[in-house]
Amino acid sequence: MPSNRRPLAVALRSDPLLFAPVPPPARIPASRAEARLAELAELLARVPRVDAINVPELVEENHDGRPRYRAGDPRGFAREVAARAGAEAIINKVVAHMPDAESLRAWARETVGLGLRHAVLVGGSSRFIPYPGPPVTEANTVVRPFFAEAGGLLGNIAIPQRRGEAHRMVSKTKAGAGFFTTQLVFDPGPVVELLRSYDRLCRDASIAPAAVAVSLAPVADEADLEFVRWLGADVSDEAERAILEGDDGEASSRSLDRAVAVWREVRESAALETLRVPVGANIEQLSPRHLADAGRLVEAIASALSRLESTPR
Repeated sequence: MPSNRRPLAVALRSDPLLFAPVPPPARIPASRAEARLAELAELLARVPRVDAINVPELVEENHDGRPRYRAGDPRGFAREVAARAGAEAIINKVVAHMPDAESLRAWARETVGLGLRHAVLVGGSSRFIPYPGPPVTEANTVVRPFFAEAGGLLGNIAIPQRRGEAHRMVSKTKAGAGFFTTQLVFDPGPVVELLRSYDRLCRDASIAPAAVAVSLAPVADEADLEFVRWLGADVSDEAERAILEGDDGEASSRSLDRAVAVWREVRESAALETLRVPVGANIEQLSPRHLADAGRLVEAIASALSRLESTPR
C-alpha cells in the first residue's frame, strides 16, 4: 500500500474518509467494465486522502425478501479497485440472505482468503420478513475471528432515524463492530442526536465507541431523491427544497453544497460536545452516471479535512 494512504485501523481513529463506488452489472461487456475501472482508478489517484474503498453489495428484495443480485459477487471488483488505487477495500455483505451461520462462516473464510480483510455486515431491509441468515449482531460474532486473524475490521450500518439505534450500536460494538457507516443522510439533526446517545451509552458501558462515517451522496434530480428514499433515506422538505429549487442544471452542485454542510455541522457538533466518537465520511456513488459528481464530493470533503488537519489546535 502506498505510504500516502493510511491503514484503515489508523484512519478510523480520526476523520476516516471512505468512498463507495458502484460495482458494474454482472453482464456488462468487459470493455465497458475496464473503462469504468480506469475512470475510477483515475479519480482515486487524485484523492490520496481516501482511506478505503467501501464496496456495496447491490441486492434487491422481492415481497418475500428473496434477493436479486444486480452486480454478482462484488469481491472481484473490490480487489481490482483496491489494487489499482493502492487502498484497502471494505466488502459489504447482506447477511440476512445467507442460508445459515455456517454459510456465513464459509463466506468469511473465502473472503479473507481472497485478501479482503475488512467487511461491513448488513441486515435485511424489512423487520417483518423472517430472513434465513443470522441477525447482524450474531453475524459479527460468527465472522469476527476470521477477519481479526487477518488483521481486519468489521463494520455495520447505523440508521440515524431508527428508534433505539444507539442501543443497537452498543450491542454491535460489543459484538465486534469497529466502525459504522450510516444510511444516506441529508440533514444533520438525526445524526448528531445518534452520536450523542451512542457516546453516552458507550461511556455508561465503559467501552470505546466505534468510528461513525456519515454517508453522503450527490443527487441530480427528483428521480434521484425518490431513489434514495426507496433505499430508506430520510429527506426532509427543507433538504429537498435546498437541492431542487432553482436551475435544474445546478441541482447537483446544490446537493454537493448541502452534503458538505451536513458533514461539517455533524463534525463540528461532535467536537463542540467533546464526543469520543470519531466522525468521518462515506461518499456513495448512486449509479454509474454519478461518478463525476461523487468524485467532486469526495474531493470537497478531502479538501475540507486537509484544511482542518493543518489548522493548529
